[in-house]
Amino acid sequence: MGRGRVEMKRIENKINRQVTFSKRRNGLLKKAYELSVLCDAEVALIVFSSRGKLYEFGSVGLYLVGILKGCVFYPKNWCQEVAKLKAKYESLVRTNRHLLGEDIGEMGVKQLQALERQLEAALTATRQRKTQVMMEEMEDLRKKERQLGDINKQLKIKFEAGGHAFKSFQDFWPNSAASMAGDPNNSKFPVQPSHPDSVDCNTEPFLQIGFQQHYYVQGEGSSVPKSNVACETNFVQDWVL
Repeated sequence: MGRGRVEMKRIENKINRQVTFSKRRNGLLKKAYELSVLCDAEVALIVFSSRGKLYEFGSVGLYLVGILKGCVFYPKNWCQEVAKLKAKYESLVRTNRHLLGEDIGEMGVKQLQALERQLEAALTATRQRKTQVMMEEMEDLRKKERQLGDINKQLKIKFEAGGHAFKSFQDFWPNSAASMAGDPNNSKFPVQPSHPDSVDCNTEPFLQIGFQQHYYVQGEGSSVPKSNVACETNFVQDWVL
């Protein structure tokens, strides 16, 4: 005996309606899958339950189905979301005005006490943060001070080393010059006795390269140049020695 014809109308029983939806939904998804595989067709199936739950199938991919879900499902809740966001914004504005000491005339004792606790907590957190920032800045300044102290010590050591070298050179130079000027015997170039016929030469030695010195001897009415041959001979002898 065959099953009778099912009348197409809404099922009043909630449980029977849910069971029928589950069975028909699974069968519909199965048929869509078979159609996409057997016939190589591009099938997209979207099903919403009475509670707004989404069931989907797509042979191409779920990306298109996700777009369709956003376009179909979410606009229902836009009004509710806007109302919630508006209420939250108004609450935050009111709280901000209370924290600034505005519009507190209509507040009760409990509300004022809660506001006082909030202000005390905010003040404590602000002071702690201020102290932390000041400590960090002081530590940074101490670090920079130590670095500058190290640089100052290095520069002082270099300056003292250069000052000692300059002082030793300054002390050595006048003593050396004075000893050479005051004691002719300490000269490295001893002066040889002058020749009787030669012209008097300077006691200090000198070096002449490519230059012949002439002396003028006063004669009768004229001056005659005379080469300092003896002096040059003595200087060459001293240089060789």
